Amino acid sequence: MTSLAMTSTLDFQLLNDFQRDFPLCPAPFAELAARLGVGEKVVLGRLESLRREGKISRVGAVFAPKRIGASTLAAMAVPPEKLAAVAAAVNRFPEVNHNYEREHRYNLWFVVTAASEGRLQATLSAIEQAAGYPLMALPLLEEFHIDLGFSLNGDKPKNVVAARAVAPVAPIGEIERRLVSVLQEGLPMFIRPFEMIASRIGASESEVLGRIGRWLEEGAIKRFGVVVRHHELGYRANAMLVHDIADERVGELGRALAEEPAVTLCYRRPRRLPDWPYNLFCMIHGRERGEVEATIAELRQRHGLQDSAHEILFSLTRFKQNGARYA
Repeated sequence: MTSLAMTSTLDFQLLNDFQRDFPLCPAPFAELAARLGVGEKVVLGRLESLRREGKISRVGAVFAPKRIGASTLAAMAVPPEKLAAVAAAVNRFPEVNHNYEREHRYNLWFVVTAASEGRLQATLSAIEQAAGYPLMALPLLEEFHIDLGFSLNGDKPKNVVAARAVAPVAPIGEIERRLVSVLQEGLPMFIRPFEMIASRIGASESEVLGRIGRWLEEGAIKRFGVVVRHHELGYRANAMLVHDIADERVGELGRALAEEPAVTLCYRRPRRLPDWPYNLFCMIHGRERGEVEATIAELRQRHGLQDSAHEILFSLTRFKQNGARYA
């Protein structure tokens, strides 16, 4: 029986319903409790238990790629016998937040975030030097579906922002940088978490709530709520599906694939010829490998992609998975 199948109704609601639409108010856990018909201490206790069990990483902000700071997906081709050592060297960089082994010649895939583009490039160079292998950087060019949530009932979220080219927001000030730094860690599990955050950064509670609300409106924060860990919830198979699509068609196909409930991420990244000819990326998660393979075959047939060059990169080892760190 999967972890998800054994989840209580209350836990399921916390895990699924409040990945977004989290109350931004002085006492958010009391508001959650009122919506769920339980006590505030019950909500705080269950969220803390889910965090200890590894089913959630935190409750808080998920920043959009390249909207605050800079980020990129990166890959390395590492000899299999050296993969664990190289992954450990990459993991030592706090700027690395996700690091996976995938089935491909490029077998190590990780995400790097930093406070600025200059800092990002310096970090990439340092990672190359520490790892001893060249790095292929694949920055985000266009997002079709990067809600960064994970529906546990198969429904596509209704409030996902439409596809758009990626452009950074205006530079942020010192108080905002402090706020980003604190939000990276997630909300404190206390009755007035935003008041606690405000005291740490030298601002008022209303200023903190206002700034978070504006970042959500601007798209700098993709969503604010419970951040789940899909592997611990029974979704143990995931694959990165990549296609080589003509540039004039990639937007159309990306938007179509983004509407599919099975597609959890969909975006355009640059080709790196001759080694990497693919520009359209999708992520598909499932409980078993066969389920993911069947989903991919169906998607490719339904969208007329049978003749398009593609590869399927299943995840094997999860070396690192935590929230992005921009400060």
